[in-house]
Amino acid sequence: MIAGLEAAEMPADAIEVGRIADAWGVKGWFKVLPHSTDPEALFSSKQWFLLPTERGPKVFEGCASLQVKEAKEHSASVVATAHHVLDRNAAEALRGSRIFISRSHFPTAAKDEYYWVDLIGLDVVNRQDEVLGVVKELLSTGAQTVLVLEYTEEEGKPLERMIPFVSAYVDDVDLKARRIRVDWQKDY
Repeated sequence: MIAGLEAAEMPADAIEVGRIADAWGVKGWFKVLPHSTDPEALFSSKQWFLLPTERGPKVFEGCASLQVKEAKEHSASVVATAHHVLDRNAAEALRGSRIFISRSHFPTAAKDEYYWVDLIGLDVVNRQDEVLGVVKELLSTGAQTVLVLEYTEEEGKPLERMIPFVSAYVDDVDLKARRIRVDWQKDY
């Protein structure tokens, strides 16, 4: 195990929120590439769980806990420093590590705002109660977010359908019922 990391068990509610890109400066700071355009979850948690890089040399095995001292925005990314990561060499050793945060440390979403991870797997139905598919992923196009649905054709062939995730088409998101109701037709 490298300095600053402790062996840990991944929390059951852990969600991957980014990846450590590289060392930043000479005092142990490192650059983080967040998976979200709003990296608030990285700022709200002082304990990050790391899994080693999938490529390159592994400097640690299994899950490790990193105690974050400070994380802040810098340009189009995030930079952070952690207790016991005191120099550039220690920060470079973390390169490629995947960052997970316990969902319980996420900030509460505002009314009519949703974490993408909560939408994946929800059923999507239209106003006529026709099932349009299941949310497979979300795409950010810059102007808007798009739901990517997976559904199966009558012949059993898996297909995708895309619906803009905007109020003009989305009537309701019911996380408890695991359903999104939309103003969309099967043949769109």
